[in-house]
Amino acid sequence: MDRLAALLANFHLAASVFHAGALCYDTHHPAEAGTGYVHILSRGTAYLALADGPARRFDAPVLVLLTAADAHRFGPGPQGAETLCGSFRFGAGNSGPIYRALPSLLVIPLDRLTSMSGLLDMMLAEMREERCGRQAALDRLCELLAIQLLRYLMDSGEVDSGLLAGMAHPKLAKALIAMHDRPAANWSLTTLATEAGMSRARFASVFHGTIGQPPAEYLTHYRLSLAKAMLWDGVPLDAIAGRVGYGSPSALAKMFRRHTGLSPLQWRRHADGRDGPALA
Repeated sequence: MDRLAALLANFHLAASVFHAGALCYDTHHPAEAGTGYVHILSRGTAYLALADGPARRFDAPVLVLLTAADAHRFGPGPQGAETLCGSFRFGAGNSGPIYRALPSLLVIPLDRLTSMSGLLDMMLAEMREERCGRQAALDRLCELLAIQLLRYLMDSGEVDSGLLAGMAHPKLAKALIAMHDRPAANWSLTTLATEAGMSRARFASVFHGTIGQPPAEYLTHYRLSLAKAMLWDGVPLDAIAGRVGYGSPSALAKMFRRHTGLSPLQWRRHADGRDGPALA
């Protein structure tokens, strides 16, 4: 039972490392919907300053995960810093369920990330040597790091609500995986509760309490997120409707407009910047 397979297949992960080595100056990162950041301090001291609060100083190796709802600055402390910094996106940006499930800020000492120690060692070794293909290798390793962080967040209890908390629940995960794998199925509260091995009432209560929305609402948002991801990839609306559980393109377009205020074509134009910034 792979909790991430369908999500990663439908919301394509892309990551890149934009700094690797000694950090000699502050770096400024604007608010950018749909983009997540990872800053790894491997040696020295560093600080993180968000737009709405005092700077936090780090004096020991640490990994900082942020979603870019706010601008931030990351810079070296008085003793200097060795850092590896990257960014990542999932599919159609901020409309995807994975991105929406991430905490806005998470700070994890590296010595707690024992399950990732091999990957982190590989990334730092790649960072410290100027070998051919270095940037491409770091980018691919950053993608793997994002996946490992999703596993960590599901298994560590760091997140107590939302999709990742639901995927950590032994029964809710079964219903979530079923929806993610078969979004076009004729799901009902009864069939989803059966997938979870729970009564209807218990399933509805636990799902809403953990995920933060009723099962039917989550399913609708997930289907629309899939539609956005396919629109982003250039799939025609006629080919999308049946794949996300709607009987016709017009039915999908009606639901799309109800939730976004835009037609699918208008959303696509906004998303690629032709008519303005990307919209959720």
